[in-house]
Amino acid sequence: MVRQLKMADVTTVRALHAAGHSNREIARLTGVHRETVAKYVAAGDAKPAEPDHRVVSGPANACEAFRELILGKLEAGLSGTRIYQDLRDEHGFQASYSSVRRFIRGLEKNTPVPFRRMEVLPGEEAQVDFGTGAPVTREGKRRRPWMFRIVLSHSRKAYSEVVWRQTTECFLACLENAFHYFGGTPKHLVIDNLKAAVADADWYDPQVHPKLQSFAAHYGTIFLPTKPYTPRHKGKVESGVKYAKNNALKNRVFSSLEEQNDFLLSWERNIADTRLHGTTKRQVGKQFEESERAALQPLPRDRFPFFHEARRSVYRDGHLEVDKAYYSAPPEYVGRRLWVRWDARLVRISTPHSLNFANAFSTRL
Repeated sequence: MVRQLKMADVTTVRALHAAGHSNREIARLTGVHRETVAKYVAAGDAKPAEPDHRVVSGPANACEAFRELILGKLEAGLSGTRIYQDLRDEHGFQASYSSVRRFIRGLEKNTPVPFRRMEVLPGEEAQVDFGTGAPVTREGKRRRPWMFRIVLSHSRKAYSEVVWRQTTECFLACLENAFHYFGGTPKHLVIDNLKAAVADADWYDPQVHPKLQSFAAHYGTIFLPTKPYTPRHKGKVESGVKYAKNNALKNRVFSSLEEQNDFLLSWERNIADTRLHGTTKRQVGKQFEESERAALQPLPRDRFPFFHEARRSVYRDGHLEVDKAYYSAPPEYVGRRLWVRWDARLVRISTPHSLNFANAFSTRL
């Protein structure tokens, strides 16, 4: 069954295809059915029409007879949509997709779903998450920052940085610092459903912020959000955050954010990189140097041009306000709300429906 994808998913599918992944690999990474992947890869920018078919709703417990089959498919990483399609097409399942969705939610709440530890090729993946940092005391006041941590999934080489806020800008700045620390970028970034990264943390269809999509395109990588409440999908960084909190930061207090970040850099080099990892049975830093550093994608010449985005109304005089300054828009947009993207040099304006800033009209600051 070919379903309609949201634009963020279309972007991810096409980026994975452009990176050389097969339709089968794209389906595994994104949870999108292979037929849907093939349709969007073949169609380019055209969106396929949603098929007109109806399913017959069945009783809520209709999935019980397929419990073991569903558990096996969940273990293989298949999405709820894919499981429903397989049940319908291969086993004559007559109940609705909603019944499958409810059944899977019940399994997640009540049954530990079995899963395999997935090891990946060098340079293929990194996992990202936030945890709490050590307290910072300034002028008698104690404040606890957030700790960003990214772990390369093959070698377990990691980078840590503390920040005051989990904003999109802080998140991207930490990622960029990590890429330059590693000397390259992985092909995929597995992220939790952080507010800084995911606009709509829906179980079946998480939406990545547009700014993150631009950042990913700049660095030649792809964001793959995990499903909510499934920490096993990013178990390497979950363990990595706990390790940093317990080994590096526990019972420590710092006088500034800079002092804590300097300490973390030293700790990564002298402690975390020199340890023998319990799963790989290899020294982390040595594994990175021997097999993963060269496999990372090269860094672009320039850093990412950070920008701001917001909706703005065009006033009756044909102008809109951006960062306490006024810019003119074509007269046909008077009274409309437009989407504006600006940085230190340029203001780009587009309609909310297109969000195609490549073809938007621009004004220099």
